[in-house]
Amino acid sequence: MGNEHSLPQNLALTTQFSEEELRRLGKRFKKLDIDKNGTISIEEFMSLPELQQNPLVRRVIDLFDTDRNGEIDFKEFVQGLSQFTVKGADKESKLKFAFKVYDIDQDGYISNGELFQVLKMMVGTNLKDVQLQQIVDKTILIADTDGDGKISFEEFSAMVGTNTDFHNRMVVDV
Repeated sequence: MGNEHSLPQNLALTTQFSEEELRRLGKRFKKLDIDKNGTISIEEFMSLPELQQNPLVRRVIDLFDTDRNGEIDFKEFVQGLSQFTVKGADKESKLKFAFKVYDIDQDGYISNGELFQVLKMMVGTNLKDVQLQQIVDKTILIADTDGDGKISFEEFSAMVGTNTDFHNRMVVDV
């Protein structure tokens, strides 16, 4: 009787997952852990064809990796995913997670440069930097209601929070 049994039970308490859902997540985790070292690296995540085309995967993995060791252990995997399940995450938590994707330096604001960087990841070479910068400047101008030149979480929520499509897209089935 060691940690094997206490880990899923603790995770069932700290996340919204049932023990059955945790077992299923454990199987998925093991499939992703190609080298069987107990953690998932960025390369292992990218082995999934559906993730290879997603330009923000690296940012999401950075946010899941709470101990900053460059890999995701099972606890980080489950806690990260709990932000995307129907019952596990309310609209506010999903907005907070999305905000963190853009807030690269984690100072509580999305700066012009951060918005540019994340949008650049998303559009790649489809737009010239000048065009992208114009979009960034316009977005900041519209969202920045207090005029400090950056987007706070409240301003981000006001801009994105009413979009039901956003909420629905940030749901993962377990």
